[in-house]
Amino acid sequence: MERQYVDSSMITSIGYDFSTCTLEIEFKGGAVWDYPGVPEYLWYEFENADSKGKFFHQNINKQYTPQGYRVQ
Repeated sequence: MERQYVDSSMITSIGYDFSTCTLEIEFKGGAVWDYPGVPEYLWYEFENADSKGKFFHQNINKQYTPQGYRVQ
C-alpha cells in the first residue's frame, strides 16, 4: 500500500486500501499499524484533517482494532 507523508508530530505517513477498507498508519519511531474496516469517508476526513494526531485519537484509536504491527 502506498502511503503519503504528513505533517504531524505523531504520524509519519498514512495510506488507505480501498479494496479492503484498511487504513495504514506509520507512527513516528517507525511502527506501522493496519486498521481494517475503516470506512472510505473516514479516510477522506483523516487525510484532510488539520491535526492528524487529534483526528486519530478522536476517531480511530479506540474505535478500530489495529492489526499487522511492523517496524519500518
